[in-house]
Amino acid sequence: MATQEFYIRNASETEARGPFNHEHMISLAENGQITKETLYYDAGSEQWQELGINPEVCALVFPQKVALKLKAKTSFKTLNVPDPSAVAISVNDLLAAADGRTAETADKIDPNIARERAAAIGRWAAIVILALSSVALALPSIDVLIKLDPAKLLMEPLALLGIGQAFLALLLILEVTQVYPLVRLSATLGIGLVGFLLWTRGQTMPLASFALGSVGLYFCTVFINFVGVGLASGLGLAGMVGYVFFALAT
Repeated sequence: MATQEFYIRNASETEARGPFNHEHMISLAENGQITKETLYYDAGSEQWQELGINPEVCALVFPQKVALKLKAKTSFKTLNVPDPSAVAISVNDLLAAADGRTAETADKIDPNIARERAAAIGRWAAIVILALSSVALALPSIDVLIKLDPAKLLMEPLALLGIGQAFLALLLILEVTQVYPLVRLSATLGIGLVGFLLWTRGQTMPLASFALGSVGLYFCTVFINFVGVGLASGLGLAGMVGYVFFALAT
């Protein structure tokens, strides 16, 4: 049917027009040049018939157009329309979000803040350990220190070490953390010097206490986490308190 050729004429005409294929017929129908009353020559019946009589021919020449329907309106959110249920965001909220401090992280400590707090705990633990060590080292030679006799002071290396540790403790109180390398050197030197003297005297318990306190002092200036600082502080304070007890008891 799609390849059928059409000859057409109006009822008042005697001459036919054509041949036309179905695309031409559709175009003529759309332009209003033919209607369903227009006659076409039916080769099967060998007669002229109106286009609207034959359903197939009518559907071919006058195809029904699909009616366009408007889509139902749907609701959607845009950035240009404020949401009444949305919580207002302030400048402080934006700054907090930029720093990683949001409602989801409110119960968590910022890693940088945690490290700062751990370092502060380690610094104060080092100050106390240095102060205890200074007292334990310098107190037995207090008479020599009061007289300030250089010759006799050179004969009291433990007292000099105690004075040095007291000075380091003062610098740490002033937050001069650049002396941490000197604090570590003092802890290492203390283990070597004091440990040698106590070993020669057979004082193993004071030696163990001082060594434990010095190791704790060393690592108080190294760790910047709560676990490490807590362990180093506990060992250092326990060891140095024990050494003070033995030093004052003898």
